[in-house]
Amino acid sequence: MNKQKNDREQRSATTTIRGSMNTMGKSVSSMKMAAKKMQHGLLTALLLLIIVPVGEGVWLDVPTTGTKCVSEEIQSNVVVLADYIIISEDDSLLPTISVKVTSPYGKNLHHMENVTVGEFAFTTQESGNYMACFTADTKSHGNKNVSISVDWKTGIAAKDWKNIAKKEKIEGVELEIRKLEASVEAIHENLVYIRNKEADMRTVSEKTNSRVAWFSTMSMGICIAVSGIQVVYLKQYFQKKKLI
Repeated sequence: MNKQKNDREQRSATTTIRGSMNTMGKSVSSMKMAAKKMQHGLLTALLLLIIVPVGEGVWLDVPTTGTKCVSEEIQSNVVVLADYIIISEDDSLLPTISVKVTSPYGKNLHHMENVTVGEFAFTTQESGNYMACFTADTKSHGNKNVSISVDWKTGIAAKDWKNIAKKEKIEGVELEIRKLEASVEAIHENLVYIRNKEADMRTVSEKTNSRVAWFSTMSMGICIAVSGIQVVYLKQYFQKKKLI
């Protein structure tokens, strides 16, 4: 009886140890899966930060005669914010510049003259290349070049996340998730824009190829017709001259 009792106790202890080991194995597996998910999330966040531009700072050195421009290809319905300021060692005598911002079709979006600092904001109406040109006023700075700092922001970078966080009462991780969601939406919109542009280019290429083929066929037909006319004319000419 004692021997059977000891065997039962040993079996029970062995079962308990095996159950504990299985539980520990499952916990380790769960921790590994969580670590993999966290690593994947961090890689995704880093990829989004690399792909989606957060803003563009440009330093321009405008010559005494001439104009320098910055441009960016932007799709429609995108918010654009930019500010510019003249950088000069002599704060008492700042040179002035003229600024003009135009749309892809030449529409004037912002125009200022004789300024040292300024900003502009607009929402794009059509897709294309938006350009901001800066011209130095020669009378205000003599023969020296003018240095201008331009901070150009589009899309997500142009959003005021502080006000959004205050209005919606979000902060920390939730705010970062909102930023990532906005980044994903921006990437999706860019991909759709690129796909549509590629489809338009493919359509233009197909039309061009068909026109080239039609032009080649027409050119061949004209050459054959002209050759036939020449043969007939020369034959009649030689017959009149009684050469054949």
